[in-house]
Amino acid sequence: MAKESFDKEIQFLRMLALTSGAFNRQQFAERLGISVHTFDKTIRRLKEIASSVHPQTNEEQSTPLADALRYSYYDSSDPMLLFLFRAKSVKETESERISLLLGAMNGQALTAMELLDLCCGSLSSDLPMPDEKTVRSDLKYLEEVGVIQREPGPRPYRYRIRNDLVRDLTDEELIDLYDFVDVMANTQIPSVQGYLLRDGLKKYLLRNQSESLIVEPFLYKYHYYSRILDEAHLFTLLHAIRGRRKVKFVYFSPKSEQSYASKNTNPLFLKDKQGKTEKTLPLKIVYDHQYGRWYLLAYGREGIRMYRMEGITQIEEDESAAKELFEEKTRQLLESIRYSWLIDTSPPVTVRARFYKPEGPEPDFIKDRVLLQGQWGRIVEEDEASFIYEIVVNGTTEIKPWLRSFGSSCEILEPLRFRREMIAEWKEIQTYYASVRENL
Repeated sequence: MAKESFDKEIQFLRMLALTSGAFNRQQFAERLGISVHTFDKTIRRLKEIASSVHPQTNEEQSTPLADALRYSYYDSSDPMLLFLFRAKSVKETESERISLLLGAMNGQALTAMELLDLCCGSLSSDLPMPDEKTVRSDLKYLEEVGVIQREPGPRPYRYRIRNDLVRDLTDEELIDLYDFVDVMANTQIPSVQGYLLRDGLKKYLLRNQSESLIVEPFLYKYHYYSRILDEAHLFTLLHAIRGRRKVKFVYFSPKSEQSYASKNTNPLFLKDKQGKTEKTLPLKIVYDHQYGRWYLLAYGREGIRMYRMEGITQIEEDESAAKELFEEKTRQLLESIRYSWLIDTSPPVTVRARFYKPEGPEPDFIKDRVLLQGQWGRIVEEDEASFIYEIVVNGTTEIKPWLRSFGSSCEILEPLRFRREMIAEWKEIQTYYASVRENL
């Protein structure tokens, strides 16, 4: 799969998961800025990827992809959308060639020319034959990602699979490692690389007839699809931050009517493009645990800006920035979000809220949650029935959902404007639950 196609399928899967198949083909195509024909091709491609990872029966293959996402979500401990990352975002010819290279290096160390001869002799006749430059490029990529390693010695260099970890451990040690990776991948951020490692360990154990020893001791389920899908760009951005390099991408804001722009020569679709081309210096990445969203904080022509990761497409690294500029803008950013609940840069305000403790002999789960999630806020007063929590925070927009989630156990005291705002919202919510019949 080409890189552009990977972006398209990420946006495609996000919409499919969020709408649960509520859109028809035409509505989907319009939202993505593609033709209905391209929509059909994307559906077929996604089904091919999914079936290559999870073999399906004839009946399951005929099931619409939207239904598979909707109904198969609880049938497996694997995140449903992870199959997209297993496609590796490479073209089909690259995928077959790399598979041949890895298979050849699995039991022996080979040179680039030996691998070239093997590829030319094993690839299908309908696929283009690689040259030496292509094979060396594949080897460099595989070495960079840690799949293979170069053997010490003089030229010509020899390469072999880097599988010392699984080769040197016993089955029991591998199972312990598998359980550890399973816990970490499902509880830490980010997760995709952990899922891929877990999948590789599981396949290795099954190939070595250890199936009877594999027991899934844990079962994790996520409600946020974007968290998994947005990690497609995460490591590209982290690499750019480490190298102080600018990035270019096409950005679609959450308010945009489209979420993707195809690289299409058809004027019918070119004129409808709503994405904005951005060139910016990434400074920090923030994850919103409450909503499962990733944010990019960066510096550009308009100063410090925040981007929702789900709106970033066609990302590329650009030229590097001066160390002094990067450090200065990073300091400015950290100072502006010093009192931010998440990424808000509004002026700081002091929020005071009274939390009411549960009645009876129940544990004080309200206080426990406030102490766990309340960040740098502190309890300034407390009696048997309640306690007052105080925090200096940039604006009230980002902290509001957290305070509101406590329901009647939380009362806003200050600032007065925020208190009135919450009263108005609760009155509005109350109207939603008004009886539809009088004297019911």
